[in-house]
Amino acid sequence: MNRRIFTAALSALLLTGVSAFAQSASTWTIDPNHSQVNFSIKHLQVSTVRGSISGVNGTVVWDEKNPSKSSVEATITTKTVSTNNEQRDAHLKSPDFFGVEKFPTMTFKSTAVTSANGKLQVVGDLTLTGVTKSVTLDVDGPTPPQKGQGGKLVTGFSATGTLKRSDFNFGSKFGAPTLSDDVQFTIDVEAGK
Repeated sequence: MNRRIFTAALSALLLTGVSAFAQSASTWTIDPNHSQVNFSIKHLQVSTVRGSISGVNGTVVWDEKNPSKSSVEATITTKTVSTNNEQRDAHLKSPDFFGVEKFPTMTFKSTAVTSANGKLQVVGDLTLTGVTKSVTLDVDGPTPPQKGQGGKLVTGFSATGTLKRSDFNFGSKFGAPTLSDDVQFTIDVEAGK
């Protein structure tokens, strides 16, 4: 009889532990209204052109206890690219750059998440104009969850990185020094659950 009680108690304890572990990871939905990509690139080696791309959608799975089990998948709408210059924006949407008719989105899917000294680094596959290459993001966040509108919990991340245009055959008609090969970018994300 005592053995049965012990077995039942042990089973309950193990199930509780498994349940708690399973709950250590949480899924967050990226809010496209409060998320965007900002980028900058050198023009003629004398000035910096800055722009943004909105329409960021996707999910973040965050495992606070084991960040290496975290992941992110995002889709970004390329037709939203803006540099506050209509002529330049039209050119960026053309086949010379984003080719928005053929490639209406670019995607990012993480392949590894690491944490060191309180900082996160996310490595993942970026697909831009049909070319997929690995990029590395240095991440600040996540912020402590806050209650947003309607009582929904929200959190935020900010990621920075650099990509080489030549890796993606992006704007290949325009080599350096016309446009720098390096594009600096920051991704600011608000996500809720």
